[in-house]
Amino acid sequence: MVLVTHSDPSRRPPGRRTLRWIEECCGLGSTVRVLRPLPGGGHVNHAVVVETGAGSVRTLVLRRWPRPADEDAHAIAAEFSPEREIAALTLLAGNGVAAPPLVAADPSGAYTDAPALLLERLPGHPPRPTSNDLPVVLIQTAAALLPIHAVRGASSMPHYVPRIAAEDAAPPPRATRPDVWERAAEIAAGRAPDAPARFIHCDYQPDNTLWAFGALSGVVDWSEVSCGPAAVDVAVMRLHLGLRYGLPVADHFVEIFDQVSGGYVHDPYWDVRVALDALPCGADVLDEAHVMLHEAFLGAALARLGAAATG
Repeated sequence: MVLVTHSDPSRRPPGRRTLRWIEECCGLGSTVRVLRPLPGGGHVNHAVVVETGAGSVRTLVLRRWPRPADEDAHAIAAEFSPEREIAALTLLAGNGVAAPPLVAADPSGAYTDAPALLLERLPGHPPRPTSNDLPVVLIQTAAALLPIHAVRGASSMPHYVPRIAAEDAAPPPRATRPDVWERAAEIAAGRAPDAPARFIHCDYQPDNTLWAFGALSGVVDWSEVSCGPAAVDVAVMRLHLGLRYGLPVADHFVEIFDQVSGGYVHDPYWDVRVALDALPCGADVLDEAHVMLHEAFLGAALARLGAAATG
């Protein structure tokens, strides 16, 4: 049997040094009883169950930042740092947003295998609604944006910057409609619509929400929080809903957000912008089916922009 090891400590199971840090954060006599990997994107997350010295049980999440693989990844890592998520969670505390409370932090990785946060684990799981449940999911995810955008102190967060510059937004390798991608890049290169700056999640999508007993129980992954237009969060959710459930569902989400917010007009520019930002980087590529779904979403946004331009 060949044992494969990772040079990046965060990709290995947390070591004894990290477990000891968790136990110390939970108080004298605490012991880690369960450690289980959680699915995730760019971060490495583990569910942790700790028995405290007093005999109580705490359910936590250990969230670690991978070591950048190259220069581009290093630049991204510097932008979406543990310090950024610490600042975001601090602002969110006590603001009516169902975000995981911060227990402890080791942003430099001085006491752990990698830069890490220790969070209270919220109940629930990402939604996988049936067609009957989907309207409830849309209403609750739309309503949950209101307290997020109302968080005070947005100006202390980094200003929203698109992940992919318009000049770098080339059609993906399996593009079937290159003209759609080229026109989208032209639109993204133009001036963004004027909009008030808000506290925004920047990756507000179904997989970053948690649900328990039919109700939204939490919003997670706050590493991209920015100060920017609320439309970014609406457009990101629209993109993921459109790819997963179809464009009519994405459109219905905007209608619901308009209702719960007391008035909202969505500019399709932001659909174009976030769709380009969702393209994989590096060696990862979209398969043909996903390329076609992206093209359908972009095509609809471009059609709306064309209709608006012609009156």
